[in-house]
Amino acid sequence: MPPVLVIIDIQRDYFPGGRHPLVGPDAAADAAARVLARQREQGAPVIHVRHESPAGGGFLEVDTDGAEIDARVAPEAGESVIVKHAPNAFVGTDLHERLRALGAENLLVVGMMTSMCVDATVRAALDLGYAVTVVDDACAAPDLSHGGVEVAGEAVHAAFLAALGGAGAEVVTSAEVTGAS
Repeated sequence: MPPVLVIIDIQRDYFPGGRHPLVGPDAAADAAARVLARQREQGAPVIHVRHESPAGGGFLEVDTDGAEIDARVAPEAGESVIVKHAPNAFVGTDLHERLRALGAENLLVVGMMTSMCVDATVRAALDLGYAVTVVDDACAAPDLSHGGVEVAGEAVHAAFLAALGGAGAEVVTSAEVTGAS
């Protein structure tokens, strides 16, 4: 069985003009769209994950344009959409049950933010025994700071993907997934 594509939180608030823009979200969404198109061509399963924060939550707030899934990766009829309220897409949702019903063993993950929801969901999936492949260029992260140190989004993204690779996930590019050169 082909892997199940899990698209995590590619939502409008993460793009320029949104409440929490990331570094390189348009390039990541374009890459995710190519992976999604390939998945659809193969008739392989797709699960869309959409985060909703309560009103006043800062971003991805319920019933706002910013919480909407970006049109490039919008669900089509028959594709599952899971609404979550925690970084880990398995917490408080039926994601694990849906994956089990599909007979899934392998997951292909794209999404936002590399440093939060992608990281939390991939680690949980690994803990649950799934083989997980993360598509590097189909994910994006924010600039962060800690202790007076500013960390560029590109470095945040790379560090989290390196850590996920060290934890057992395979990290690939969209070209490797789609066969594009």
